[in-house]
Amino acid sequence: MEDGGTSLLARPWRQTLTMNKIFRSCLIPLLAAGMAFGAVASPAAAKSRIKDIVEFEGVRDNMLVGYGLVVGLNGTGDTLDNSAFTRQSLSAMPERLGVNTRDAKLNTKNVAAVMVTAKLPGFAATGSPVDVAVSALGDAKSLLGGSLLVTPLLGADGEAYAVAQGTVQTGSVSAGGASGSTVTRGVPTAGRIASGGVVEREVGFQMGSLLTVRLTLKNPDFSTSRRIADAINARYSGSATSDNPTIVTVRAPAGLDMVSFLTAAEQLEVEPDNSARVVIDEVSGVIVMGSDVRISTVAIAQGNLTISVQETPQVSQPRSARARPPSPLRPP
Repeated sequence: MEDGGTSLLARPWRQTLTMNKIFRSCLIPLLAAGMAFGAVASPAAAKSRIKDIVEFEGVRDNMLVGYGLVVGLNGTGDTLDNSAFTRQSLSAMPERLGVNTRDAKLNTKNVAAVMVTAKLPGFAATGSPVDVAVSALGDAKSLLGGSLLVTPLLGADGEAYAVAQGTVQTGSVSAGGASGSTVTRGVPTAGRIASGGVVEREVGFQMGSLLTVRLTLKNPDFSTSRRIADAINARYSGSATSDNPTIVTVRAPAGLDMVSFLTAAEQLEVEPDNSARVVIDEVSGVIVMGSDVRISTVAIAQGNLTISVQETPQVSQPRSARARPPSPLRPP
């Protein structure tokens, strides 16, 4: 049966679609309110190990830097007329190997001057491999396929702590057509050499001889700093002091060296204190709320639907046994 050209059977479906739209538009506010009340009702108490939320004094990477040459490029190196440092380095390098090129006029595009950087891990032993990054210093077009010659890597004190050498991997792709057009993906003038560096000198840091060590919180907080000190003192009395929101100073108890003490202390668990936070993804409409988020009296209106959140304090006081009415007697 039809009424005015519209099927009567189609009306319930249209009503259903309309209601679905209303529910979708109100789903986010409902989830927000529900998650907030859930957070109030049952707050999460996730604990973390101390080693996961702090950094130990002295246990850190050290930056290294060096200057070197990349050779074997396919005509994509520096232009010697525009890069004086490349020309001087190219003349000095063969002389160290016994080849005199001082009066020769060099004209090659297969060499590029580069800066080499690396991170020296804390307590890295002599002979340990490290990854190095290589970046063009002149007007080289690409470092793809080139080989880095032996390059000393210096620390902030000017001493060489590692040497680097190897084939440079850029991870870029370049293509060109007969018309001269080119397409490049990635950065061809910067690359890396996996395990291309070798540690030649260790950092002189003796943790075992320290009397005190400072623990640095990754997320500074007064409550978390105090909880870390309390957790350590509960296990080793008087061994930790909360100096400020960032620093907790620890000292090894009698009978333990610093390394053994930190090995045991870093496994202790504490509950970090996090600030109340709400994260909203405006694209997908997903709302993520922390356990400390609270919601006050609020009203949400969307179309014909209204949601109101309010608090009504009520006190339930059970009556005493004397105030209870007597129970009816059962017949014998």
